[in-house]
Amino acid sequence: MRIAIDTNVLAYAEGVGDAKRCKKAAELVSALDVASVVLPAQVLGELYSVLTRKASRSANDARDAVLSWGDAFDVADSTHAAITAACDLASTHRLQFWDAVILSLSVQQRCRVLLSEDLQAGFVWQGLTVVNPFAPKPHALLARIQS
Repeated sequence: MRIAIDTNVLAYAEGVGDAKRCKKAAELVSALDVASVVLPAQVLGELYSVLTRKASRSANDARDAVLSWGDAFDVADSTHAAITAACDLASTHRLQFWDAVILSLSVQQRCRVLLSEDLQAGFVWQGLTVVNPFAPKPHALLARIQS
């Protein structure tokens, strides 16, 4: 099963946020099959912003973190088709545009799951399901990922 990861999960895995979520994110990400994970390029840009603004890391430290994540997993670059689909998603489902880009890239990369705390858990679009890995009751797809 192909899995995409949203910015918040990576930020927690980087230690930005409460200890419980940070620990869970780090454990989850380290347990994933590297070959099955895709990072939308948008996520890496957002992570850089979170690390420099919210976590007050230096630009070089944030850059190193972003490069490390890009080395660890496949990165999906934005395409015209993904941007067009994101426009449709944003207008039809009232999503933030950049969240819609992440969703559309995840679909374009044939992902079945997008791990995200920020998007509506359980949202399904073109076979992609948004799964909140921090929800009190784990989604059935999360159980399959972790097994």
